[in-house]
Amino acid sequence: MRISETILAGIALLALAGCDQRQVKTKAEQVQIKRGEEARAAAEGRIPCAVGGKGAFDLVCTIDRAHTQDGLILTIRYPDGGFHRLRVTTDGRGVVAADGAREAVVSVIDKDAIEVAIEDARYRLPATIKGGK
Repeated sequence: MRISETILAGIALLALAGCDQRQVKTKAEQVQIKRGEEARAAAEGRIPCAVGGKGAFDLVCTIDRAHTQDGLILTIRYPDGGFHRLRVTTDGRGVVAADGAREAVVSVIDKDAIEVAIEDARYRLPATIKGGK
């Protein structure tokens, strides 16, 4: 064996020794990682959404907030340039469509989150649920 081959083999062994042998994460670790990703995304103004009939949620939609004479308006934008505008209500409904002919269907999904469906788009938004779930 040449010296260069011996050095390369040694480097490969060192690299393998440095790898994390535990690739499988527990359910609790997976949940913690997901919450961390969602917290970072929220800080960047991104929210989970599923657009265009796709079933899986991804952190690719952005949310802008504007205070208007009609109340707080949320504009949710998805990567292809489309968007929906929602008006935050104070009557317990959560949000309603701020414009357009389509109704926003709101479902409580957790003690601090709602899912909003409009046409073929679904969004997960943080929310204060009165009375808790």
